[in-house]
Amino acid sequence: MIFRYLILLTALFVFTGAGAQEKWDIQRCVDYALKNNISVRQSDLQAKFSELLVRQNKAGQLPSLNYSGSVGYRLGRSENPTTGVLEDNNFLNLGMQLQSQVTLFNWFSLKNTTEASRLSWEADKQQIEKAKNDVALNVAVAYLQVLLSREQVRLTVVQVEQSKELLSITRKKVDAGSLPELNAVELEAQLARDSSALVTAEGTVQQFILQMKALLNLDAAVPFDLVQPPVEIIPVLPLGELQPDAVYALAMSNLPQQKVNDLRLQSARKTVAAARGGMYPSITAFGSLFSNAISFRRAIYDRVVTGYSTTDGLRINVGGTFYPVEIPQVQEGNTIIGYFKPGNLGTQFNNNFGQNIGIGLSIPIFNGRQARTAWERSQLQVKQWELTRELDDMTLKQDIYKAYNDATVALQKFNANKKAVETSQRAYEFAGKRYELALLSTYDLVTTQNNLQRARIDLLYAQYDYIFKIKLLEFYRGQGIKL
Repeated sequence: MIFRYLILLTALFVFTGAGAQEKWDIQRCVDYALKNNISVRQSDLQAKFSELLVRQNKAGQLPSLNYSGSVGYRLGRSENPTTGVLEDNNFLNLGMQLQSQVTLFNWFSLKNTTEASRLSWEADKQQIEKAKNDVALNVAVAYLQVLLSREQVRLTVVQVEQSKELLSITRKKVDAGSLPELNAVELEAQLARDSSALVTAEGTVQQFILQMKALLNLDAAVPFDLVQPPVEIIPVLPLGELQPDAVYALAMSNLPQQKVNDLRLQSARKTVAAARGGMYPSITAFGSLFSNAISFRRAIYDRVVTGYSTTDGLRINVGGTFYPVEIPQVQEGNTIIGYFKPGNLGTQFNNNFGQNIGIGLSIPIFNGRQARTAWERSQLQVKQWELTRELDDMTLKQDIYKAYNDATVALQKFNANKKAVETSQRAYEFAGKRYELALLSTYDLVTTQNNLQRARIDLLYAQYDYIFKIKLLEFYRGQGIKL
């Protein structure tokens, strides 16, 4: 018994949680999509890449400073790094160098490159806003599709109930002998078709919900439901306030795609200026600090060479030039037992410390047309962005005028379909009365019923089509998406 109560309590909590599942409205859907949609996140990453390039180009205008160090071991006969004398000895040599270079003038090529990358970064940030707008619009379309498909389910349920009621009435008359069996069979076939249409409509709802989850980057297995506002209360602006020329003017100043094109064009023009600077001479300043030291152990000479002086040290005459060699430390007769070792590293680095400073001039004379080709290519890129901007502006204007025209047609269709539903409803009511009096065949009654259903569905499509076109115009106007 206790186990059964636990099962009942568990089931109660599960059903209570399912029944209390929070529904998502359009604002929550849009906010979640903007935060989690992969396209938006990819655009954000691209903007971060562009930001890194801007930082790098800014730093490229500052002086460079690099340190290098080396350590090596020389074997056999080689040059003493500190004296320049060839010696048959093994040396452990250490060296270090600090270098710096700065561009003094390059016809503002670095400055224009930095500015081009900054404008490109601004364009990428606007590209994020465009991605967000696209996602918001797609979410709104998917939301309206779910609402429309649910309204279709509702109408199909009404159709099924009407068919069931007609079948029940007809079955009673057939059983009473006032109608032939064929009437009941025809209505059973109609009920089967209506039931199949209901299953299809319910499947369409689930399909659109899965599409909505994909837009939100939401797991397909997560429970999900939408708020179903009555279509009559969805706020829309009057069509008269959405004249296409006024909407287009607002769209040109508000939509991020137009800002992206403007910024890309400005960036391309700065790239042209930077490429032009690469064809002219540039002036740089450079400087370096360097020093080295050595260490060795093996003696070079085993006896005192004539000319040795304790004051000047041992020197060797080679071609009339005297070269200093090691100063003996311990000597027994003509045999040198030991030599002074090199001084400590600090002393050697101090004694061998050197400096270098200068100004460089680089004049591009012939480099396989690389600089000129880069300049010409950048000019073509400017023209390409000008054409892209022109095409996007023209496409935007066409889309706005098309949306306005579609909204006008949808409104006219909605009004016409509303009258069609009213007349179809009256025709169906008259047909029902005549059917009850056996003055109308079942086929004609079913035909009248189907005409009413089609009129209702056409009215529903026209209503949602009008709402979507109005929302599209509001979106172009810069009002965002509101349902």
